[in-house]
Amino acid sequence: MRILHTMLRVGDLQRSIEFYTQVLGMKVLRQKDYPAGKFTNTFIGYGDESAEAAIELTYNWDTDHYDLGNGYGHIALEVDDVYAATDEIRKRGGKIIREAGPMNAGTTIIAFVEDPDGYQIELLGKKH
Repeated sequence: MRILHTMLRVGDLQRSIEFYTQVLGMKVLRQKDYPAGKFTNTFIGYGDESAEAAIELTYNWDTDHYDLGNGYGHIALEVDDVYAATDEIRKRGGKIIREAGPMNAGTTIIAFVEDPDGYQIELLGKKH
């Protein structure tokens, strides 16, 4: 077994695609409209889905925002250097909600970014 994808409901598909591709450097892997269901699915990620997990952005044509609730945590991305990644994301217009630094009660360097719909993304330094 392996993780295939995580699905996020988004209120503005183009804005979300721009964030994940232009700010976080992912690629659109595939996209399909479902007119009968009035939604569009767009899969984004860093590599081919046959080997890597993806994020599914689901845009329901009649919904422009969602209440995230209190059960959602975050998506984690591994980066070479959390400080450099945070700086680059900021330059690209990304919203940093926790600056790079050691995690609470630990030494692992982390940071948090927020996507346009309020979903949190954790940046983690590579383990050596």
